[in-house]
Amino acid sequence: MPFQFEHLRTLTALVDEGTFEAAARALHVTPSAVSQRVRAMEQAVGKVLVRRTTPVATTPAGDVVLRHARQVLVLDEDALGELGADEGDRLLPVAVNADSLSTWFLEALAVVTGELGVAFEVHREDEEHTTSLLRSGTVMAAVTSTPEAVQGCTVEGLGVLRYLVVCTPEFDDRHLGGRGDPGLLARSPMVTFDRRDDLQDRFLRETLGLAPSGPRHYIPASQDFARAVHLGMGWGAVPEGQCRDALEAGELVHLAPDHPVEVRLYWQRWNLRSPALDRLTEVVRRHAAAGLHPL
Repeated sequence: MPFQFEHLRTLTALVDEGTFEAAARALHVTPSAVSQRVRAMEQAVGKVLVRRTTPVATTPAGDVVLRHARQVLVLDEDALGELGADEGDRLLPVAVNADSLSTWFLEALAVVTGELGVAFEVHREDEEHTTSLLRSGTVMAAVTSTPEAVQGCTVEGLGVLRYLVVCTPEFDDRHLGGRGDPGLLARSPMVTFDRRDDLQDRFLRETLGLAPSGPRHYIPASQDFARAVHLGMGWGAVPEGQCRDALEAGELVHLAPDHPVEVRLYWQRWNLRSPALDRLTEVVRRHAAAGLHPL
């Protein structure tokens, strides 16, 4: 079903800004005009596209149209860029898990920004949930643990992000008998990223056949998570790059040297030709090869 270009731009502005009034200000039109354009799109497809909540939310049908709208706008910006008529930096939304962002992904964004002058909107999300942002059209590309391609996307393997189960020597003395006894981990204080973080539970379940019963600290930032472990608040699975030096210096104890926790990562992106998206994919692939273990 064809849509008018301004209607597509209006839908993206409405979702990005959150309200009809804010979208109207961004587009320099009235809230009534925004409402009329959205209503015209809904009449064209015979489905409700936007839930009139605060902030607004797209319906499943709205997700499809929103993804289409963002792809049309990207192609339009690419064409203007090739003609030398673009009006400034374009915005490229991507989704990535916190540990990749803290260890290797940000360098890739910096390279592309320097080369192409694009602006990035980074959505930090657990690697198991980034595909939902692709599916809704919120982002154009994502680092994900899902190997199955989202509809309208392509997927390729990036590598393995390896986590080491560690604690401080003092924590070991206090809770693990001073000998790094992994059998005592289930009852010991644990550092967890957030309530969806399953890495520590997965280690206990798959490696030791145990279920956690000790207290948990929720530290929802990658660097702060690693620091909480370094401060002795609990044991945790820390990205290898964030704990290697401390292990070598004796500041941390490696509790399970033969059993790292590994997360397989993939790159999913919209299946359309875009110079900026193509270049980002190339750079992400190169930085992943340097920063991750092979799949």
